[in-house]
Amino acid sequence: MKFITKIFNFFLKSLYAMLDHVGYAKWIGVNMGNNIHIYGNPLSMFGTEPWCITLGNNVHITREVLFITHDGGTLLFRDKVPDLEITKPITIGNNVYIGARSIIMPGVVIGNNCIIGAGSVVTKNIPDNSVYAGVPAKKIKASEEYFESLKEKSLKLGHLNAVDKDKALKEYYNYKK
Repeated sequence: MKFITKIFNFFLKSLYAMLDHVGYAKWIGVNMGNNIHIYGNPLSMFGTEPWCITLGNNVHITREVLFITHDGGTLLFRDKVPDLEITKPITIGNNVYIGARSIIMPGVVIGNNCIIGAGSVVTKNIPDNSVYAGVPAKKIKASEEYFESLKEKSLKLGHLNAVDKDKALKEYYNYKK
């Protein structure tokens, strides 16, 4: 009976995570500002100490991002030092976008108005108004430079709803099916 209860509880938890990404993150203890967007299932995104993670306002977290709040390597040395533990909080500022499959390591602070490129491993603090990407993440440019390049390259479709944007993109790229 305990086994069935565990499976049922896991199913309910998984269902909640899939249906309400932000609600689930709040429920497990992530500290959140306003206007948080989580794209993709957050079930394993926030690790074992979600209460160590603070998200500012207007934060966009894309799919398969991982927040790592502890150093699991300590397990190899607990036979020598039984109380060995490294756990550090992660703080994300306001107006931050974190690209798909990025990893945010323990103790990192990402400043305000920052963009983290897809697949980045963030091992050090990121200053305000920066675009960082890579493994480990390195500064690419200032946020303002990035914004200027976006304006130059824009297809000017960002205001459209999903259906209309899809239609406009197919027309723009001459997609026929």
